[in-house]
Amino acid sequence: FFPQVDSANTGRVLASDAAVFLKKSGLTDLVLGKIWDLADTDGKGILNKQEFFVALRLVACAQNGLDVSLSSLNLPVPPPRFTDTSSPLLLSGAASADVPWAVKLEDKAKYDAIFDSLNPVNGLLSGDKVKPVLLNSKLPVDILGRVWELSDIDRDGMLDRDEFAVAMFLVYCALEKEPVPMSLPAALVPPSKRKPVSVPGAMPLIPSSLSAKESHQSLPPVGVLAAKTPLTQ
Repeated sequence: FFPQVDSANTGRVLASDAAVFLKKSGLTDLVLGKIWDLADTDGKGILNKQEFFVALRLVACAQNGLDVSLSSLNLPVPPPRFTDTSSPLLLSGAASADVPWAVKLEDKAKYDAIFDSLNPVNGLLSGDKVKPVLLNSKLPVDILGRVWELSDIDRDGMLDRDEFAVAMFLVYCALEKEPVPMSLPAALVPPSKRKPVSVPGAMPLIPSSLSAKESHQSLPPVGVLAAKTPLTQ
């Protein structure tokens, strides 16, 4: 992977090049920001080979549901997976159209009823309308922030009927003490969203350590749930 990003063979990787490459892991901007923070130890916005390897290990940990922390670095994980498609949804690069949707029909009917009770506008719910429902679950705010990131598949700061069903599905999983994944599994992507999604301009660079740390630590819960843009922009 290193020569792919360091094509000029300089022995180091710039933040902008690393951002483009790491986005292909399918992980959310929030998780990638955290990975960058841990790998870019001196905060210079450049990774040497060793630091880049740390980033790759952390991507692999996140993809396998492990904690993104330095203590996970020595755990045995398969190599990280990257895809060349512009869609963050197709981790394997294979068509996931034939995978049955994980949300069962009877559950979808329940989620649709909640969706309609929240007065959607043009078939969409804003973060402000979804937030009370999420907070009602009493789950930790960081978990709810991840639920929002994963369910807002087209990154428009709103949830349509299918995206709302994904959010509810993830909340109920979390209440059953199942971990919320770091990236959306193919089976959870609604059939209506399974074409490659490319949103113009939706590729923020992974920020320098300072702004990333601020966004992780001082962001109010409202910001996490109702952010109109990816948090790391």
